[in-house]
Amino acid sequence: MEREGEDDIVCLDESFFINDNYQLERFTFGSQVLELYCLQSASTDFDLTGQLVWPGAELMNDYLSKNADMLQGCSIIELGSGVGITGILCSRFCSEVVMTDHNTEVLKILTRNIELHDSLKTSTYSPGLKSEMLEWGNPEQLDNILKKHPDGFDLVLGADIYILICSTNLMLLIHIRECLRT
Repeated sequence: MEREGEDDIVCLDESFFINDNYQLERFTFGSQVLELYCLQSASTDFDLTGQLVWPGAELMNDYLSKNADMLQGCSIIELGSGVGITGILCSRFCSEVVMTDHNTEVLKILTRNIELHDSLKTSTYSPGLKSEMLEWGNPEQLDNILKKHPDGFDLVLGADIYILICSTNLMLLIHIRECLRT
């Protein structure tokens, strides 16, 4: 006996997967202490993985805090910034940091974390800490960033960037080449 509606397909939109119950978390990298809002877990559906801090970002930040002299005065663009833990750390040493992500929900928490650190009003942060939308393979978004930063960037950073589609690999490499100073 088949029940009525058994074959119905239920489609869930992005709002079903969104969790914006962010908690203020403390992270320590060498002598640098960062506080930012993030989740402890996030949905991989609708690519909301940027709402939390991943181990690769913590490893990169540990390395950068131990080698901060290489960041002094640099301009940096970070790809796939998520909640911004790496870019915010870099803002303590760099002249300019542009953090990017392609997900609008993730950009909301990234912006909130930038505002949190801007509110600290200490001299240990770069005044040039910004967020931008950047989906790999979108030339308009990349052009928008490069128009605002015509000299390009000294470093391109990306922690926990996993690429499953070969064409996306190529787009990422093109973006990196176009962002670097010549």
